[in-house]
Amino acid sequence: MGELQVQVTRPNFDTWLKDTEGINYRDEVFVVGAPNAFVAEWLGSRLQSQIKKVLAGITGNHIEIKFVVKSPTPGNAQPAATTRPADGGVSTKARTAFTSTNLNPKYTFSTFVTGEANRLAYAAALEVAENPGKVYNPLFIYSDTGLGKTHLLLAIGHAAKAAGHQILYTTAEQLTTEFVIALKHNTTEAFHSKYRGTDLLLVDDFQFLGGKVQTQECFYHIFNELHENNCQIVVTCDSPPKAICALERRLASRMEGGLTADIKTPDAESRLAILKVKAKQLKASISPEVLQLIAVQFRQNVRELEGGLNRVINYAKLSGSDLDIKTATKALADLVAKDGTKVAALTPGKVIDTVASYFELDSEALAGQRRDRKTVLARQIAMYLLREQNHYPLSAIGKMFGGKDHTTVLHSCGKIATEASINPQLNKSLNELRQSLGIKSKS
Repeated sequence: MGELQVQVTRPNFDTWLKDTEGINYRDEVFVVGAPNAFVAEWLGSRLQSQIKKVLAGITGNHIEIKFVVKSPTPGNAQPAATTRPADGGVSTKARTAFTSTNLNPKYTFSTFVTGEANRLAYAAALEVAENPGKVYNPLFIYSDTGLGKTHLLLAIGHAAKAAGHQILYTTAEQLTTEFVIALKHNTTEAFHSKYRGTDLLLVDDFQFLGGKVQTQECFYHIFNELHENNCQIVVTCDSPPKAICALERRLASRMEGGLTADIKTPDAESRLAILKVKAKQLKASISPEVLQLIAVQFRQNVRELEGGLNRVINYAKLSGSDLDIKTATKALADLVAKDGTKVAALTPGKVIDTVASYFELDSEALAGQRRDRKTVLARQIAMYLLREQNHYPLSAIGKMFGGKDHTTVLHSCGKIATEASINPQLNKSLNELRQSLGIKSKS
């Protein structure tokens, strides 16, 4: 033990060797007693050759090693038990049943909005829920934050649970905490019984395991056990396996052994569909124009979309205002950019005010009936920029300018687009306006 303490790291010694002891030595076989089956299994797979080398150096003989679980009764050690069923992994009878109950009821397949950005991940999740352990095992879903990977993970859990399967949902952080506590209190056997006693293991925020060497080792064995027993593993992460910082290569390889599906940022159509679903869930009657405004302002993830929707609804309630474009614009006017600086949102009001100021006009003039050349040009440019940047429906833009017909808006946008391609001065004005609005100028 003293020689091993010098050769291995202190965390490894304290975790795996400190509570072991030499029990017996007979016929060139040295019996090592471990506190539980998991430690015995780990020592056999990771430190056996090193221990044999140390023993050979001390005794001068070639020695075989046998790892056993120490019995509570002194001198009565038992062989390290395996939790694998005798039928090679088909039976689950030997495993302790455990069903997670901490599944958020909001996150089901019926409330998940699909689009081009998430279609593959959704289809794979649905198939896994219907045929756990038979396809895409493991299923590894990754995306930036707030794009719906946890929603899909919990939806799988709900569907599988409804079908009578034993499920266990956890986060990588929770798993790590439980493992550390189990090591501290010598209850790793119960810990592993819990995680190996499930038909579906759902692990959220897998990136948290990066750099957690002992927890990775623990999860590696749990993964192998479940996979061999045809149990389904589903993992979510903020990056693909190979991009996880300080993740063991063999564990990354296991994660890539099934299907890796990513979820991208939702497009405009998907964002609008998501908002319609969220508004329905909140029992809020919101016009398409207001939903379009929110969809334009929040392009990064679903969580931001939901936050923007809640903000508009609550602002209207607290101010006693109608839930219209004007109220929504005010509610979203003081958004904070990702870099923490205060900016005005690119709302219709912001665009109209900026264009009016550029042409030294009042904003009301653009929504009025004035037909002088400067006002008409400013009005057409404002319509063009709203269509170009925010992709508002033509009818919605028309309402912002005193109820203009959609054909009028279409004509105005087409005219500006055509003239900008041949008129350098107009193109310069457009780029200056884009710069004032914080939009990257077009070449």
